[in-house]
Amino acid sequence: MTGESVDVLVVGAGPTGLALAAQLMAHGVRPRLIDRANDRVYESRALVIQPRTLEVLAGLGISERLVELGNQMVRMRVHAGKRSLSIPLFDLGMADTAYPFLLFLSQAETERILAEHLSDRGVRIERGVELAQLEEHRDSVIAVVRNDGVAETVRARYVVGCDGAHSTVRSAAGIAFEGGSYPQNFVLVDTEADGIEPDAAQVFLSERGMLFFFPLGTPASWRLLAMRPNGDERDRAPDDIALDEVQTLANRHTDGAVRLRDPVWMTNFRLHHRVAAGYRSGRVFLAGDAAHIHSPAGAQGMNTGIQDAVNLAWKLAATIRGGANPYLLDTYESERAPVGRAVLRFTDRAFTIGTSNNAIVRLMRRMIAPTAIPLVTRSRAGRRYAFRTISQLAIRYRRSPLSVNGQHTRRRGLRAGDRLPDAPIRVHGQPSTLHKLIAEPGWHLLRIGPPYHELAGHHRTGLIVHNVSASEQNADVVLNSITRRRLHLQPHDEAVCLVRPDGHIGYQSRHDQGVGLTEYLEAWLPTPESAGEQ
Repeated sequence: MTGESVDVLVVGAGPTGLALAAQLMAHGVRPRLIDRANDRVYESRALVIQPRTLEVLAGLGISERLVELGNQMVRMRVHAGKRSLSIPLFDLGMADTAYPFLLFLSQAETERILAEHLSDRGVRIERGVELAQLEEHRDSVIAVVRNDGVAETVRARYVVGCDGAHSTVRSAAGIAFEGGSYPQNFVLVDTEADGIEPDAAQVFLSERGMLFFFPLGTPASWRLLAMRPNGDERDRAPDDIALDEVQTLANRHTDGAVRLRDPVWMTNFRLHHRVAAGYRSGRVFLAGDAAHIHSPAGAQGMNTGIQDAVNLAWKLAATIRGGANPYLLDTYESERAPVGRAVLRFTDRAFTIGTSNNAIVRLMRRMIAPTAIPLVTRSRAGRRYAFRTISQLAIRYRRSPLSVNGQHTRRRGLRAGDRLPDAPIRVHGQPSTLHKLIAEPGWHLLRIGPPYHELAGHHRTGLIVHNVSASEQNADVVLNSITRRRLHLQPHDEAVCLVRPDGHIGYQSRHDQGVGLTEYLEAWLPTPESAGEQ
C-alpha cells in the first residue's frame, strides 16, 4: 500500500509528539501522528509541569485545563531524622509569569488533554502503527510504516522522532546516543499514605539516600520515589515488586512514621543519562527523550521535551508554508542542544548528591543538610536563581543567529534571545497581559513609544504589529510602571521588540529608525509573495 504524502510525520505520541502536533496545527500545518503502542499510557513517571511549559502551552488554550486538574505546590517539607523543615518554592523571581508554582499532574493526564485538543481539531493518533524504515531523499523522506503487519509507504517532507529513549527514528537516521546508565535500581509507587501532611511535597533525607512523596491526586494521593538498598543492583522486571518491600524501604527513611496502603501502580526502573550526537540529520529531527534522557531530578525531562517541540514546530511550519530562510531549521539544534546538555549536567549532579555512597556525602545528607538548607534558603538571590532555573523561565538563546540586538540596546536588562516576561497591560482600555497579547500564533512586533513613522518591510507573513505606549493613556496598548520596569523602559523611551512565535525576543532596539528591524525581517520572515511561490 502507498500512503498519501504528508508535510510532517511525527513518530511517537507521548507528550513531546502530542505537543509538536498541536503546535504544528496552530501554525497551519497538519501532521500525521503515529505511535507503536496500541493505547495511551495510564500510568507514567513524569508528574511535574514547570511554569515555562504552562506558558508555551497557553496559546493552545489548554494550560488552564491542566491547572484545573493538577495540584499546585508552593512548599516542600524536608525531613532529616527528627528535624523537619518547610521550604517555600517559587516565592522569588516568579512575578513575571502567570504560573508561579509547580503543577503536579500525572503525565497520563497531560497526554490525555493534549490528545483531546488534537482530536477536537481533527488530528487522529494512529495507534499500533510503527516505523519500519526511513530513506532520505533531497526533497523528502520515504518512510515505511507497519500497521498489523501491513506495510505502507509514506512520503514526508520532514520526519520528527518523538519516540523516546529507544527511538526507531534516531536509529534509522544513524544518530549516536551517547552516555550510560546509573547502577541503582528505583521504585515508583502511586499509593495512599498515612502519616504525612498533604500540603507539600515531602523529602526524607538519610545516609541511605532520599525518599520522595509527591502529591499526585489521581489515580492516588501520592507518588513515592525511592532507591533500592545498595547491593540490590540486579536487573528486575518492572512488575517484580510488592508493597511490603516498598514499606520496608519507606521505614528505612521515615523510621516507620509513614504507612503505605492501597497502591494503584508499582514499578521498578533504572535511570540513564544519554544525549543524541545531533538533533537533526537532513530532513529528520529528534525531540524529547529521543534526543536526551536523564534522571528525574528537578523534574526537567518531560518539560524539556515539550519545549523542544514548541521550538521546532513554528520553524517547520514557516519552512513548509514557504519563503522562510533556509537556515531557520538549523537554529533548532543550535538552540535546543545546549539546553539538553545543561539539563543533563544539572540532573546528573543532583542525582549524585542524592544517591552517592561516599561517606562525606552521606554525612552531609544526614547531619549537615538540615542546618545548611535554612542558611542557603535565606539568600534571596540564590533562591531566585534556583527557582528560575528549575522552572525553566531562565532558558534563553542569546547566541542564536535568530537573536539580534540593535545599535541602541542597553547592555543591562532584556536581550535578544531572552524570554519575554509577562506583565500587566491595558488593551483598548481593558486589563490584559503581555503574554495574552502575543498568544496568537506568529511573530509579534511591539512598537513602543510615540507613533512611529512607517517602517519598511512590515508586510510579512505571520507578523502581527502592536502599537504600544508607555505613557499615552488613549493608545491601543498601554504599559504601566510595573511593565516598563520589566522591559527596562523609561516612560518616554522609543523601542521595537520583535517576539518570536515561541515567546523569545528575536530583535530589539531603542530608537530604531527602521534599518535594523527591516534587515531582520528580510532575513527571517517571508513576504506573502515569497511564501506563495513555494
